Amino acid sequence: MLYRKDKNGNELSMLGFGCMRFARKGNGIDMEKAEEQIMAAFRAGVNYYDTAFIYPGSEAAIGEIFERNQIRDKIHIATKLPQYMIKDRSGLDKYFNEELSRLRTSYIDYYLMHHLTDLPMWEKLKDVGILDWIKEKKAAGAIRNIGFSYHGNTDNFQKILNDYDWDFCQIQYNYLDEVSQAGVDGLRAAAAKGIPVVIMEPLRGGKLVNMLPAGAKKVMQESGRGWSPAEWAFRWLYNQPEVTVVLSGMNSLQMVEENCRTASEAEPGHLTEEDFEVLEKVKEIIREREKVGCTGCRYCMPCPKGVDIPGIFRCYNAMFTESKSLGRFQFAQTVGLTKEPAFATQCVQCGKCEQHCPQGLPIREKLKEADKALRPLHYRLAIHFVRAFMYRKPRKARKKVRRNKH
Repeated sequence: MLYRKDKNGNELSMLGFGCMRFARKGNGIDMEKAEEQIMAAFRAGVNYYDTAFIYPGSEAAIGEIFERNQIRDKIHIATKLPQYMIKDRSGLDKYFNEELSRLRTSYIDYYLMHHLTDLPMWEKLKDVGILDWIKEKKAAGAIRNIGFSYHGNTDNFQKILNDYDWDFCQIQYNYLDEVSQAGVDGLRAAAAKGIPVVIMEPLRGGKLVNMLPAGAKKVMQESGRGWSPAEWAFRWLYNQPEVTVVLSGMNSLQMVEENCRTASEAEPGHLTEEDFEVLEKVKEIIREREKVGCTGCRYCMPCPKGVDIPGIFRCYNAMFTESKSLGRFQFAQTVGLTKEPAFATQCVQCGKCEQHCPQGLPIREKLKEADKALRPLHYRLAIHFVRAFMYRKPRKARKKVRRNKH
């Protein structure tokens, strides 16, 4: 197993065990299989295990496994505060203490603010006292490293990144998401600040393996490398020195063995020009199903009316390269639920975007088409109500506004 260091010089295995997708048995986790896989990974050198409060049964399962095998002091646990459930300062201790209990530990090695998509989500936590709370927990040794996991656009990622002295962060990143979500710009911005980056969804939830077009698989096979589609995806990530840990939701011994082998061989810079050409061909085949030939270059941005043009097109394309539900879900995460609206309906047809598009895309026409597909009536209503809940004013502030009207 190869290792990369965090800010404090601790060595983290390049492969991390994502504990969200354990095999199930009845109504719970198949503990026998989970323990077999975790211990196989541990023996192969994996020392980073990622879970979260909302992963059903996960924290309790790995807590039991680590305690029974007496390896707690030999591994790093990463888990997450369900920030979307926090209403006040007392909620911080409530969820954190429950996680300690589930995990059968007195401290968390890597603690994340879970699923931030916009700076206001972090601002809301600051309003309930998160900064003092983190300071207290770190001083007591209950939290050793503080970070955040992110699903939003690049601009908001960098705002959160620069707003606090983070110890690490976690982003979705793979060879298809190179210019979406935090993207390569976010990855490099974090690395420039010395902030370790943990990668989630390296296989897009398995879609870069299970849903890979036959033509793409053929290109990989004909390369002569002998790498599986999963190995190609992991090697692309490990080739980048800015990547610290890559998480994999392994639920079979075969996955554990292959991924551990890859993480024991793939040094930064090991891919050749021919390898990159293979992956470009693979991406071209995947993108044949796309509706808009947007490369995410962002020459069309910023839109004077705030429309997230590349974000909308990426989600629209995902509806056809992956699934309609996934594209719409990604749209809600990265466009629909940001504090400042970024909808296609904000377009005033000024045409500035089209003047700067290297692909010469009919952006205004395609935005209307994408909005219709991404926001059918029931999605539009759902996003409206969730936005109203997320960005509602505190009760005192609402009363003050009403009094001022009189």
